[in-house]
Parts: sequence; structure tokens; C-alpha cells
Amino acid sequence: MTSEFQELELTLPHIRLAGWQYGGMTSDEAKADPRGDVQVKPLVLALHGWLDNAQSFAPLAASLNDVRLLAVDWPGHGLSAHRPGKYPLHWIDYLYDLHALLQFLKLRGDRPLAIIGHSLGGIVASAYVAAHPDACEKLILIEALGPLSERPGKSQKRLADSFASHTALSEKKVTGEQAKAYTSLDAVVEARHRLTGLDKAACELILARNFEYRSEGDQSGWYNKTDPRLKLDSPLRLTPAHAEAFIRDLEMPTLLLMGEQGFAKLHEALEHARPLYRQLQVQTIAGDHHLHMTDPDGTADAIRHFLSACG
Repeated sequence: MTSEFQELELTLPHIRLAGWQYGGMTSDEAKADPRGDVQVKPLVLALHGWLDNAQSFAPLAASLNDVRLLAVDWPGHGLSAHRPGKYPLHWIDYLYDLHALLQFLKLRGDRPLAIIGHSLGGIVASAYVAAHPDACEKLILIEALGPLSERPGKSQKRLADSFASHTALSEKKVTGEQAKAYTSLDAVVEARHRLTGLDKAACELILARNFEYRSEGDQSGWYNKTDPRLKLDSPLRLTPAHAEAFIRDLEMPTLLLMGEQGFAKLHEALEHARPLYRQLQVQTIAGDHHLHMTDPDGTADAIRHFLSACG
């Protein structure tokens, strides 16, 4: 990171989050400035997707330079703490993380002008602001619409499979089985590029924050710091009706940015989900699921226009 990125540690009542801010002083620093005439740019909070981290917003930060962009690592991602214990995780945990984070910002005199959520971050943000319309003024979703759902008939199998996978993970830790070590970060980048098709430069930005070089047993190399529970299924998913209820009649002005080569299911779900949002604008941008990384200028232009518009 350049010196323009200010690394932050946010100690919430229940967990420690890491993150960074780009675009000027924090509100606390501005208050402490002896000149007293520092103009603080509007704050925009950025929430990343599953298995990514705050660095996924680094390209966008450099293009969206007329705001203070605050990007955080979700628990278990990047430099943030892992959730304690060995219990299965659930997406609704992130709603409380966001609530606690916004309360933290409020205490220091900050209220986001907007929240940007990519993928998982957008799922969380849309459900949260629907229930807390005063959280910010505008919502920006990147390749996300609302909570994931599935038919109730899959509930029994999901529960059994989830518990089985978590038990297997715990047994692996008990037996002391070593985690996989990569010989170089380039090898990690190549593996993710092959798996996801994500641009290598974007892969490197994300993985450099999710991995660390260390010695474990008799093996040294690059190890994944990400909480392994994140790759396991949660024991419960919302039904379609329940998922819709979370975001129904969401009144906040909302911008949905979709990639031309983004998730196909998002395009399929759009027409069904559109009536749930009172003020939804939709724009398609060249790129894939990580369009804010592969086309940060185009994404920034769309966001800048949306934020400057009245209403």
C-alpha cells in the first residue's frame, strides 16, 4: 500500500476488525488538527465479498478520490480476528458486525454517505439498511441483490452436511494435520486465477492480505490465514420468502452494478428482485464478478454519478 492508504484497527465490543481508509483524514484527526479548517470528505464504507478482503477495493479507492473510502476485512478474512470457538458460521453474523461497526463510527462522529457492498458485502448491506434506513443515505451493490435462499426441502441435508464438514475440520485440527504450504505467493495467485478466472493482478492484491509466510512444523511457505470455516456450508439458509422479507420495500436509493461477464444467476434473479427495491437503478459494466477491480474507473464513474444525483 502507498502512504495514502491508512491502515486502521477497529476494536468493536465483540471482535477486532482490520481495515484501511483512503482519501484524507479521519474525522477524529480533523478535529485534532490545530488549523481547524480541514475539510473532511464524505465517508463511504466498503464491504468486501466472500474470501476476499479490504484490498479488493484498493483499485476503486484510487479512482474514487472525492470521498474517504473506508474498507474493512470481515472477521476471518485478511488481517481481522477470527470468530472465537469452532462453531459453524452463518451470514447473519455479519449483520451484527456491520451494526457494531456503524455504532463505532457514530461514536467518532462519522456516518457514511453510502455503503458499497460487493457480493457477500452487498447481501449483508442490503438486509441491514432495509431494517436500519438511517444507516446511510445511499446503497451501492456490486454483483449482489439480497440474501441467498433455497427451498425448505433442502434443510435436512444442509444441516447434516454442514455438521459433518465441521466435525471433519475439528478432527483434522486435533490430529495436528498440517495446513497446505505454498512455495511462493505467485503459486497461490496462479492457483486462484486458474480456479476463478480472476485477473492475476487482482488475485495478488487480495491474496497478499489473506496469506502470510511462516514456518509450521518442518515446513516453511505461504499459508492461508483465512478462517477455514468460511469454506464450509452453514447449517441453515433462508427460504425464498424469508429472504425477500429482509429487503422488501427497501426505500433507500440503490445502485446495482453488474458485470457483463458477472454471475449469470444474478441476471436471472434481477426481475424477480426488482420490485423489492423502491428506488433501484441498474447499470451493467464491462467486467466479471470483480468488476470494481478490473474496471475501477468505470465503476468509480458510475458511483460518482449516483452519489452526486439528487434523491
